[in-house]
Amino acid sequence: MFETIYSQIGLAAAVLVLTFVFWKGDEPERMGGAAYAMVFLAATMIKDGGSLSLPRWGVMGMDIVMLAVFLGLGWHTRRTWLFWASAFQAMIVTGGILVALNLRPPSDAFAAVNNMANYGVLIAMAVGTFWAWQERRALEQI
Repeated sequence: MFETIYSQIGLAAAVLVLTFVFWKGDEPERMGGAAYAMVFLAATMIKDGGSLSLPRWGVMGMDIVMLAVFLGLGWHTRRTWLFWASAFQAMIVTGGILVALNLRPPSDAFAAVNNMANYGVLIAMAVGTFWAWQERRALEQI
């Protein structure tokens, strides 16, 4: 699964961001990071042909659950990064729905949207963790 340089860069980015999230984040960041890590690991273990033109039902179900986790956390907290992460996750879910409805999006475009949206989720998570860490540091100095 991680034989290309692109997949290795994505794995390294996910590991770095999740390390930062669990090290400096508050509870909403850690819960979002845990959901991302579990979905990332579970999606890596699913073997279902690897074709981008066929729906990957298991991965799509996990993406929907992760979208629900981000929206639920955003509903109960005042963190704006969760809504940015939800927007990027909704792009991933929409791509899966297009494939499931057999609307035949170009496979290169589908892969590009999924990859860039995943990086968007990671960036939103990293920025949200940074701001939570800075707010906590500012309150400690008072």
